[in-house]
Amino acid sequence: MPKKEEKNQQNSGASYSAKDIYVLEGLEPVRKRPGMYIGSTGIDGLHHLVWEIVDNSIDEAMAGFAKNIRVELLKDNVVSVTDDGRGIPVDIHPQTKKSALETALCTLHAGGKFGGESYKVSGGLHGVGAAVVNALSKWMKAEVNKDGGLYVQEYKKGIPQYKVKKISASKITGTKITFRPDEEIFSKIEFDRKKIIDHLRQQAFLVKGIKIEIIDEREDIPFYHAFYFEGGLLSFLHYLNEFGETEQDTPFYVNKEYEDIQVEATFVYNKDPETQELSFANNIYTPDGGMHLTGFRSALTRVLNDYARENGYIKDKEENLTGDDVREGLVAIVSIKIREPQFEGQTKARLGNPPARTAVEAVTSEALKEFLQKHSNESKIIIGKCLLAAKARKAAKAAKETVLRKGPLEGLALPGKLADCTSREPSESELFIVEGDSAGGSGKQGRDRRFQAILPLRGKILNVEKSRLDKMLSNNEIKSLVIALGTAIGTDFDADKIRYHKIVIMTDADVDGAHIRTLLLTLFFRYFREIIERGYLYIAQPPLFRVQSGREFSYAFSDKEKDDLVEKMQLAKSLKKKSKEKEEVKSELENQTESEGSEEEKIKGVMVQRYKGLGEMNPGQLWETTMDPATRIMKQVSIEDAQEADRLFDILMGEKVEPRKHFIQSRAAMVKNLDI
Repeated sequence: MPKKEEKNQQNSGASYSAKDIYVLEGLEPVRKRPGMYIGSTGIDGLHHLVWEIVDNSIDEAMAGFAKNIRVELLKDNVVSVTDDGRGIPVDIHPQTKKSALETALCTLHAGGKFGGESYKVSGGLHGVGAAVVNALSKWMKAEVNKDGGLYVQEYKKGIPQYKVKKISASKITGTKITFRPDEEIFSKIEFDRKKIIDHLRQQAFLVKGIKIEIIDEREDIPFYHAFYFEGGLLSFLHYLNEFGETEQDTPFYVNKEYEDIQVEATFVYNKDPETQELSFANNIYTPDGGMHLTGFRSALTRVLNDYARENGYIKDKEENLTGDDVREGLVAIVSIKIREPQFEGQTKARLGNPPARTAVEAVTSEALKEFLQKHSNESKIIIGKCLLAAKARKAAKAAKETVLRKGPLEGLALPGKLADCTSREPSESELFIVEGDSAGGSGKQGRDRRFQAILPLRGKILNVEKSRLDKMLSNNEIKSLVIALGTAIGTDFDADKIRYHKIVIMTDADVDGAHIRTLLLTLFFRYFREIIERGYLYIAQPPLFRVQSGREFSYAFSDKEKDDLVEKMQLAKSLKKKSKEKEEVKSELENQTESEGSEEEKIKGVMVQRYKGLGEMNPGQLWETTMDPATRIMKQVSIEDAQEADRLFDILMGEKVEPRKHFIQSRAAMVKNLDI
C-alpha cells in the first residue's frame, strides 16, 4: 500500500511542502474568506458591516462614555457612524509602534476589549469588527476627536493611505467612521433603511438614555428618525405588547447585579396564548436563547409553583405547573451584561456561559417572590392564567391522542381527502395544500403521483391566533393537515418526522385566497415554525392571465407581463398582416392592376383571460403553470425578523380591531388588485 500511494503522488505531480503553506498577512484573510467573518456576502453580510461599527459606539454607551450615536446613509453606498464617546486612541501603540487607531482598524484581534478596564462588557465581533469592515470596504475614513485635536486616517481595501495625522484642534471627543463597501466582495450593495431602523430601535431599548439618530440622504428629501427611551426594557416591553391585551396592570421588572453580571428582566402576561421571549447578551440578540434564558425560565416555573402551593391554588402534591403552563401568553425580555460572553455558533445565536444561568435565576427568583407578595391582585391573575393553561394542556393532550399519528405506518390513518404520493422519501415528496374540492380535483388529476400529494381544504381554517391548541385540534381541516404532515404538534412536535420537504400553499388569486393563505401562514408560524426555518414551506404562484392570439397562447404572472405579451402578440399579428398585404400588392403590380388605398385597421384579436380560481384551469393547465418543477414559479417562505413577524401577526390576526384597521388604511394606496 505505501508504494502504491507514493506512485499515485508521483503521477499526480502534486507537492506538499513548506512552499505550499500560504500565509495571509494583515487583513488578507478577511478579503479571502469574508463569509468566515460576517456570515455571507449577501444582504445580511452587507448590513453586518453597519452593525459592527454601531456596536463599537454602543459599547462606548454601555461603558457610560457616549450619549449620542448618528448613522447616516449617504449616496454612492456610503455609510457614516458618529458617536460622542472617548474616541479611539491615537497615540503610538507600544507593541506595533504605530498609532493605536491604525492598529485597531488594520489588525485582527486588536482592540480595547481583550483585557484591562476600558470595557467591562462589549458586544463586538471578538475585537475584529472595525478591522473587518475596513478590509471589506473599497474606501474607509476614520475621524477621531481626542486629546484636544481632530485626527484622520483613510484606507483603501484595509490599507492605510497615510499615517494618522492631526488636521485641527477640537474641543469635543468621539469617533466618526465612514465607509463604502467593496463591490468586488458583495453580490449586491443596497442598504435597507427599515432593516437598519429596526436594529437601531432595538439597541436604543437595550441602552436606556442613549439617543440614536438615522439620516438617509440617498433621496432628494432626506429622511430623519431618532430613538430615545428612558424606560429601557420596560419601553421595549410596551413596544412588543403594543397590540396585545394584557392580563396584568403592572409588569414585572428587575435590574440588578449578581457576581459581576448585570441582569435586567421584564415580563407581562397577555390574553393571547402565544409566547414571546427575547434574550440578549451584551446587547446581542440570542434567538436560540442560552444559559440566561434557561435561568429565567427555571426561576419563573419554580417561584410560581411555590407561590401557588403556598397559597392553596395547588393542593395535590404530585401536581405541578409545567414550563409551558407558566409561559402561555408570556411576553418577556431578558438582557444581561457579562464579561467575555461565550456565544455558541458563528452567528452568536446562543449564550453558553454557565454563570449566566445562575445569575439570572438568582436575581429573577428573589425579585419575583417580592413582586408576587407586593402585588396580590396581579399574583391572582397570573396564577389563574397558569392554571387555565394547565387545564387546556390536559384537554389538548386528550385531543392529540385522538388526532396525532405516531408514525408513518401506525396510529391513525391518513385523512381520506389526502391524495398521497407513492414516494415515501420526504426529500423528494411535495404536499400541495389547495383551496376547495374543484382545485383539489384538478390538482389530483394533473399532478405527478410519484412525488406530489394533494390536500384540499374546505373553506377557511380556524384563526389560530385567537385559539388554544385544544380548540384548534377540534377543527377538521387543521386536524387533517397535522396528520398529513406527520410531525405532531405542540410539545410533541418533531420536524424530523415530516413526510414532505416541500409544503406548498396553493390558493386562488383573489381576496378569499389571500385570506386562506394568511390563515395557513399564521398556523405554520405559530405551531410549525421550524418547518419554515428549515425552508420547507412555499407559496405557489399560479398565473393571473392567459393571453391568446390565434392558436398561440402564453401565461402571464403579473400585469406587466400580460401587457408585454399583448403588445408582442399584436406586433406579431401586425407584421404578419403587413407581409400578407405586400404580397398581394406585388401580385397586383405584376398583373398591372390598379390598387385603391384604404385606412389601416385597428389590430384586434388578442384574447386575455383573467384567472381568479385554480378551478378554472383544467388539469393540464394547472400542471404546466403551477405544479411542473420545470416551469412553475414558487416563493419560499422565510422568517427574516421573527420579532417583527410576531408583531405583524398580532396586528393582522389578533383580537384588537383598531391596529388592523390602521394597518389597512395606512397601506390602502399600495393595493394593486382588489376584487369587488
